[in-house]
Amino acid sequence: MNSELKLAIYAAKKAGAIIMNYYKADYEIRDKSYHNPVTTADHAADSCLKKMLMEARPEYGWLSEETVDSPDRLSKERVWVVDPLDGTKEFIEGVPNFVVSVALVENGIPIVGVLYNPVTKETFTAAWDEGAHLNGETINCVTKEDVCDMVILNSRSETRRGLWAPYGDTFGELRAIGSVAYKLGLTAAGHADIFASLRPKSEWDICAGHCIINEAGGKLIDLNGNQRKYNQAKTLIEPGLIAGELGAVDKTFQVLKSK
Repeated sequence: MNSELKLAIYAAKKAGAIIMNYYKADYEIRDKSYHNPVTTADHAADSCLKKMLMEARPEYGWLSEETVDSPDRLSKERVWVVDPLDGTKEFIEGVPNFVVSVALVENGIPIVGVLYNPVTKETFTAAWDEGAHLNGETINCVTKEDVCDMVILNSRSETRRGLWAPYGDTFGELRAIGSVAYKLGLTAAGHADIFASLRPKSEWDICAGHCIINEAGGKLIDLNGNQRKYNQAKTLIEPGLIAGELGAVDKTFQVLKSK
């Protein structure tokens, strides 16, 4: 497993270096869909990751936000699940809340996860049964006993749309941060009790972070209470997500389910 993790870390950092060539510089921006921008940096990082990872492991499948999907991956035992730049809106705004996200899935289970923030140099890593780490130091999910004391990392866009307004007095703090993947890494590292999203996310947004959360002693479920398997034909995960320390996830699920 160490060789797969080392490969993922190396590729993520190479992609991060490419992203930094564009950060706060000139690049092209276009909209894939409403409020869903993509930049030259996304595509350049994606090309780098695909070349490095698939040349090293040509027998594996490939699923990336910025690559046209192919059903070939569905027949593969192992699949790379990649978001070359999670947090594109923050990247465009010059806010350092974005990461390169690289995961390796085996039979639907994330067995390697790497999140690399090229601005802060934070490197969140995990491999199956080997624990989770931030810049080489062991990390674990943490939580407080009472929901009213918990810090929840949530979406900037969901906050702007008022989706979290009903929960303003329920939790200790609702902290809006960009990048789904980055929020998962920060939660795994104990910087918050919970990551939660009230809106659907895609496999590439959460797969690496899910591995890291698992290895940090936590779990991730959707808002129906279900575990997630990856490399599915339908890559959208509905209706939303909760991740963090085991008990904190259960308590948060009960709160969100009751509204």
